Amino acid sequence: MQSKLSMRALAGLAMALAVFVALHAQDVKTISVKLRDGKTGALVKASNFLVRIDHHDTVLNEAVQMNDDGTVIVTVPADATEISFKATYNGSMETYINCDAAKQSDKERDIWYPIATILKSGVVAPNECSKTSYSAKPGEFVFFVRKRDWRDREEDY
Repeated sequence: MQSKLSMRALAGLAMALAVFVALHAQDVKTISVKLRDGKTGALVKASNFLVRIDHHDTVLNEAVQMNDDGTVIVTVPADATEISFKATYNGSMETYINCDAAKQSDKERDIWYPIATILKSGVVAPNECSKTSYSAKPGEFVFFVRKRDWRDREEDY
């Protein structure tokens, strides 16, 4: 008798957990990010990623999972509509120059991408650092960067 009760309790717990996981999965969106060198197209492993959503200044570090192969998984709230990415290098807060803004006067500005488009068809950010050709799968965002050079550092002062 007690064994049947334990089995029912265990089955009920498993069912409640499955419902919780299903409901929680609807509260977030997952984006796979590939960071590439603007000149060579090689995958770049950043020190850190600075992810912002919906034009807010807050960086979502807790939403970023960096993998050993250099790819990154970003989890954003289901109601988020736009996302911006920057990456750091040399174990510091020194950010790469995003190649989608490399030729613009304000290289530091955030460039916003629609999350719905990333999820539906994938997005490859423009590469103003060279001519490269890449494609993205649904749910994937690819962007290109270059390290800062002496000209970028002079502009900071």
